[in-house]
Amino acid sequence: MRASKSTIPVLIRPMLESDWDTVRAIYLEGITTGQATFETTAPRDWQSWSAGRLAVGRSVAIAADDSGHPLGWTALSPVSTRAVYAGVAELTIYVAAAARGRGVGGALLQQLVVDSEAAGIWTLQGSLFPENAGSRALHKTAGFREVGRRERIAQLDGVWRDTILVERRSSLAKFGG
Repeated sequence: MRASKSTIPVLIRPMLESDWDTVRAIYLEGITTGQATFETTAPRDWQSWSAGRLAVGRSVAIAADDSGHPLGWTALSPVSTRAVYAGVAELTIYVAAAARGRGVGGALLQQLVVDSEAAGIWTLQGSLFPENAGSRALHKTAGFREVGRRERIAQLDGVWRDTILVERRSSLAKFGG
């Protein structure tokens, strides 16, 4: 029988440029799992990373103790430049390896939903590797549904991979702006 990890009390705050080194390190931890993204490296600087992200939805979870140690982060990217998709965003969430399975992801997703709805985003979507059971369970708990499987959507290290498309539709945000 596996011992359960205890929940980590966290505070969620907006991401700052000064968080970049830690955000990047957590991102690289996720990349090395081979189960988080098709990316094989993270941008070296904040400006490169930030250019493709929305201003809303950038949060970091920090330990609620006095250390203030970052444990995870979220960000949103536009799915299209077309005005009709202004309320649809793709989410990214990463949790530090030492904090996985301890409530950090749930706290981050909860805040992401609140922030995105306040900004008028009516649909959050994401792509998950089918083998990433932890991420699939996390998204389901946060109200996401699996829309479908995209077979052989892209290659990672020369191997074709499938993804599961997930989405969460807001009951609060006004559709169509």
